[in-house]
Amino acid sequence: MSTPPRPRADAANAAKPHPLRQLRASDLRGVARLATQATTGISRVAEGVHQSVLGTLGLPGGPQPGQARGLTGLVYQSIRGVTRLVDAGLQAGLARLEPFFEPDAPPTAVQWEREAVLAALNGVMGDRLQRDDNPLCTRMGFYRDGLPLDLPALAASGGATGKLLVLVHGLCMNDLQWLHQGHDHGAHLAQTLGYTPVYLRYNTGLHTSANGAELAVQLESLVAAWPVPVKEVAVLAHSMGGLVARSACHQAAAAGQGWLSLLRHLVFLGTPHHGAPLERAGHWVDTLLGSTPYSRPFARLAQLRSAGITDLRHGHVLEADWQGRDRFLRHPDRRIPVPLPEGVACHAVAATLAARRSPAAERLVGDGLVPLHSALGIHDDAKRTLGFAKSRQAVFHRMGHLALLGDAGVAQQLEQWLQPV
Repeated sequence: MSTPPRPRADAANAAKPHPLRQLRASDLRGVARLATQATTGISRVAEGVHQSVLGTLGLPGGPQPGQARGLTGLVYQSIRGVTRLVDAGLQAGLARLEPFFEPDAPPTAVQWEREAVLAALNGVMGDRLQRDDNPLCTRMGFYRDGLPLDLPALAASGGATGKLLVLVHGLCMNDLQWLHQGHDHGAHLAQTLGYTPVYLRYNTGLHTSANGAELAVQLESLVAAWPVPVKEVAVLAHSMGGLVARSACHQAAAAGQGWLSLLRHLVFLGTPHHGAPLERAGHWVDTLLGSTPYSRPFARLAQLRSAGITDLRHGHVLEADWQGRDRFLRHPDRRIPVPLPEGVACHAVAATLAARRSPAAERLVGDGLVPLHSALGIHDDAKRTLGFAKSRQAVFHRMGHLALLGDAGVAQQLEQWLQPV
């Protein structure tokens, strides 16, 4: 049974409540924790600058690099100590007040602006949010129409088919943003090919290998609990989501999970299989800030970016790709080559802002975020080349990274690839 199209973005926007009304009581605790952490971070930067100046005068510092000693060091330690006490008090007090501010019934309306802000925040510092148990941290789960997947309701409505389509979003995005310029690839494939789409929401600031491991486990549970027998699974992944999907397939194979045997199609939209240069540019910010004693303390600010973002430097898929290495130091590409999953039809869609293909455009001009060669899995080292079949590659010209989500030509290509043989 086909799924009706999701509402157009303009219609959805018209029904959205005021942004302030989208806040939840738990958001206050999350914001308070971020504010106290920012105070602590700024104090460390200030102390580092202070000690850099003292160091040029020949005055010794504290036991750790960037720390001051004596009365100066004590002042900075006191600031951080008071900040920690304030944080503990705020967290305890706000937690007690939450029940008085929460609505009697859980909201059923999709909170578009709030979810978009949370997605961006988790992309930038989601690993830190998880480590601090911040209420703003996104937990992985499957969604439909912006709400958690309700399998009993889906079964009762007759909307579940044996063809399961899982959509995995990219960095700093969420499940709602598959609706782009009034088009949703999931809804389109539901109408044309009878798939039942489910949309993954996850914390894009975590390592891709961590998200891949959890996705593999959740897919195993989803297939087991699906209301009707699952005949086939297809995964459509955008950007970073493709790395997460590849990691999930690799880890599912190692664990002998059953859902992988049902996987028929794996489609990548603009996935940086071999990394994205913008993260490498972020790494150069680290290097430049660390080049002088006066700017070195500000490198802490550049190092706020998450593990998920730094995984994009080379396109990490496995835990072994990053484990035991300082992710803010310059390292050569030491990834373990991970081939595409066997027995699965794997497809790559790439976009380029260039008008036509050329050697320079293929290496230098991509979709604004991902180079063409990276999106097609092409590498100078033959062992790292993913080897997509020519018939399973598609390149779209004069197109940007996000435009892949709403383009009619891309939708037609997906329909052609996923068409039953």
